[in-house]
Amino acid sequence: MKKTLKAAVALSVLAAPAYAANLENPLYMPTQGTVYSKTGFGLMYKKVDDTDAQIKKGHNGETEFPIYRLYEDLGYGITDRLELYGKFAYTHAGDIDRKGMNVGRAGLKYRVIDTTDGFAWDVYADMHLGGVSAMEGSYAANGFTYDNYSNGRWGFHVGTQFGKTWSKFTAAAFAEVLRTFGNDNNEIDISGMRIPTAYGVFTAPQMGIPNEISVDLKSTTEFNAGLKTFYQLDDRWSFGGGFTWKRHEDNGVDGLATRLGAIDTGNAQLDAGLTAAGAQEMVINSLLNEVADMNDGFDEYIITLSGSYQWTDTIQTTVFGEITFDDGHRNSQNTSSGKYELGVRLNVQF
Repeated sequence: MKKTLKAAVALSVLAAPAYAANLENPLYMPTQGTVYSKTGFGLMYKKVDDTDAQIKKGHNGETEFPIYRLYEDLGYGITDRLELYGKFAYTHAGDIDRKGMNVGRAGLKYRVIDTTDGFAWDVYADMHLGGVSAMEGSYAANGFTYDNYSNGRWGFHVGTQFGKTWSKFTAAAFAEVLRTFGNDNNEIDISGMRIPTAYGVFTAPQMGIPNEISVDLKSTTEFNAGLKTFYQLDDRWSFGGGFTWKRHEDNGVDGLATRLGAIDTGNAQLDAGLTAAGAQEMVINSLLNEVADMNDGFDEYIITLSGSYQWTDTIQTTVFGEITFDDGHRNSQNTSSGKYELGVRLNVQF
C-alpha cells in the first residue's frame, strides 16, 4: 500500500508542469538571493486633446510621435517572502521638447500569505523619488509649460496586492496610495513674461523679479488601483493582460520661494513710482493667484496586453502593448484623445 501511494505521488509530480519562475506573473516573488531585471523600451503615439491649456498653446488636436519610453525594474530576494525593489522610467517627447524621469520608486515588498493552493497576499511601501530632480518649466503669455516629467516632490507609496493561481491562470488585484510633500524644488523660467503696468511694459528683471523663480508647491495625495491577469500556455509561452486606474491630483502653489530684488528700469523716478504703486507685489500676487490651484489633475485608464517567450530558465522576452484613455481638468497638459504604446522587454534572473 505504501509503495502504491509513493508511486502515485511520484507520477503526479512528474505529470505536473514544471515551469520556470516567470517574471511576467503578477504574483512573482524572487527567492532568497535571487536578483532580477526587467528592461523595456517602448514607442508611444499620442493625440493631444482640447483642454484649455493646450488651446492656449495652440497645440490642441496635435499628434506627438515618436515618444520614446525606457523602463527598468530591479529586484532582490532578501528572503523568500521579502523583496527589495526599484522601478524607474524615462520619457522623451521630442515634439514638445519634454523629457525626464517619470517614474522613480525604491522600497520593500513583503508576502504576508502564501498558501499551497495558490493564494498570495503582499504589502509594500516605497519612496517616491520625484524630488531627485527639480520640476522644470516656463511661464509666459500662453501659461505654464512643463519641460520635464518630475513634480520635484519627495513622497511615499503604500500598497497591497492579492491574487490566486489556478493551474495555468493567475489573477491579481492591487491598490496603492501616493503621498507627496510640498517643497520649492522647482525651476520656472519667466524670462518670456512681459509685465504690463500703468507705467509701461517691463521684463521680470526690470521689476526686480529674477528670470527664473521657485515656488512652494502644495502636497498631494494620489491613488492607483488595478487588475492583472496571466496565463501560462506551456513552458515557453505566456500571456498577460491588465487594467489600471491612476488618479493624479491638481498641483497648487502656496507662495513664492524666490527672494525679490529692487526694481530697476534704468529710470530712478520711474522706479520710485513703480515701488510706490506696489507694482512688484501686484505682479507676484497675480501670478500666484493664477497658479494657486493649477486645475491640472487627471485620471488615466490603462489597458495592457503582453506575450512572452521563455528562452531559458533565466531569460525571457516580452512584447507588450498599452492603450491609455484619460480625463483631465481644464488646465491639464498630460491628457489626450488617446495614447498608444508598443514595446519590448527583456527579463533576466541571476
